[in-house]
Amino acid sequence: MNQPKPLKRFGQNYLVDQNIIRKIITEFNPLADDVVLEIGPGTGALTSHLVDSVNDFYAVEVDKRVVDDLRARFPKAHFVNADFLKTEIKDLVSTEKKIRFIGNIPYNITSPIVFKLMENRNRVKDAMFMVQLEVARRMTAKEKSDDYGILGVLLNYFATTKLCFKISPNVFYPKPKVHSAVVHMDFNRAADSSVNDEHFISVVKAAFGNRRKTLKNSLSNSIFGKTEFMLGTFDLTRRAEELSINEFVELAKLLNVKQK
Repeated sequence: MNQPKPLKRFGQNYLVDQNIIRKIITEFNPLADDVVLEIGPGTGALTSHLVDSVNDFYAVEVDKRVVDDLRARFPKAHFVNADFLKTEIKDLVSTEKKIRFIGNIPYNITSPIVFKLMENRNRVKDAMFMVQLEVARRMTAKEKSDDYGILGVLLNYFATTKLCFKISPNVFYPKPKVHSAVVHMDFNRAADSSVNDEHFISVVKAAFGNRRKTLKNSLSNSIFGKTEFMLGTFDLTRRAEELSINEFVELAKLLNVKQK
C-alpha cells in the first residue's frame, strides 16, 4: 500500500527517519514478556520494530485507511480501529498484566491521553510518547520554573518522568512547525493513601487557577472558596508554582480536613 496522505484532522505527522526510530526503540527497550499497546501506529514505523520483540502487541488506530494494511503486514498483532480517548483500555487489551504504552501521538490531544493513563494507572507499567517539546518540558518540570503547572505536578505525583531526547521537525512527514521530544513516564510511584486522588487533583487545579496570584486568592476563587483558610503554618501567600509535590500533598490533606 502506498503511504496515505497524513490527515490534519487527526494531527498526523508520520515518523520517517530510521535512525530516530531505532533510537526510540532502544530507549523503550521492549522485552519478550512485555504487553505493549501502541497509540496511533500510522503506517507502522515503530510497529515494525516492536511486533516481533514482544509476545503481546496491541495497537489502536483511529484512521481506518491504514488498519487493514497494518493487519495484513503484522498478523501477530492485535489492531483496533478506534479513538483511544473514547475506548476503555480493557476493551483494547485482554490481558490483566500491566501495559507498556508507546506512540507518536497527536500533539493536540497529548494532555487528555496522559490524564487517561493517570486515571487508569493500575493498568499502566510505563509510557513513552513523542510530544511537542513545549509539552515535554511541562511534563517534566520542577517547581519554581515557568513550565511547572497542573500537568507536571499531577504526572510527577503519579509517575517518574524523563525527557529522553529532543527531535527535529525534519524526521517527520509532513514537517511540524515545532520541535518534539520523547518523554518516558514510569508509573512506579505510590500515591499517598491518605489523600483521595480526585481531591488531590482538585486542589492542584484550584491552586493554579490564577497562576500569578497567591494560593489564598486562587483557592478563594475555586471550589474551596468557602473553606476557612486557617491552615496553621502553611504559607498561603506563596504562588502555586513555588510548591513542591510534597507540599501539594500537605495542602490537600489540610484542605480535606477543613472540608469535612
